[in-house]
Amino acid sequence: MARRGHRPSQPSHGRPHFWGRHAVIAALANPERIVRKLWGTREALAPLDLPPVLPVTYADVADLGRMVPHDAPHQGLVIEVEPLEDVWLGDLLESGRDDQRSLIVLDQVTDPHNVGAILRSAAAFDALGIITQDRHSPPESGALARAASGALELVPWVRVVNLARALDEIGDAGFWRIGLTGDTQMKLGEAMGNGKIALALGAEGEGLRQNTESHCDALARLPISPKVESLNVSNAAAIALYAASAR
Repeated sequence: MARRGHRPSQPSHGRPHFWGRHAVIAALANPERIVRKLWGTREALAPLDLPPVLPVTYADVADLGRMVPHDAPHQGLVIEVEPLEDVWLGDLLESGRDDQRSLIVLDQVTDPHNVGAILRSAAAFDALGIITQDRHSPPESGALARAASGALELVPWVRVVNLARALDEIGDAGFWRIGLTGDTQMKLGEAMGNGKIALALGAEGEGLRQNTESHCDALARLPISPKVESLNVSNAAAIALYAASAR
């Protein structure tokens, strides 16, 4: 039987390495995450309750520093993990059928730090999940997991092949789809009703593509000062999620 939703493509990015206390502890605590190896200093490993089958290597700070990008704050911990299993859009929409949690839809937001920060905000405001187009979004990585500060393990992330079709399915599931753009007079507060909301945000500079905007029910802007042209996409997502949760 065919599954609901749009199966993403399956590029091979290899096994990612995560670093930093929050990212590592969250991955270890996630029953859906397969952790292959762990490296750490004795001080960082001492308070952790580790499964006996997990290969653990004691390392000094200098050794760990060579395993991560230059100046990355590893805090004495590095792990090798398997990417999480795919999440299907239909399954995610079904899980949120009876509540008012918001969705975040990202249109070609490719910077891992931005996506990680958006995941963190999504966790903070109890969003249902985030949706990205598989070909135009970053893979799981140490930089993304570090920016997410553990939220990569908490917030469902659906990768779809066709974002327009995904927005159609989101609309069919009862979500009011709002595209965030500066090219409109309607403010976000005016565009929101009382139902479930999906918030679509585009990459910095380019913004939402026209085809994405055409699959939204409304276009709205954040009520920011004219002194500032725009906000970083992760900041905009945090404000929009707060506005949706505070209705």
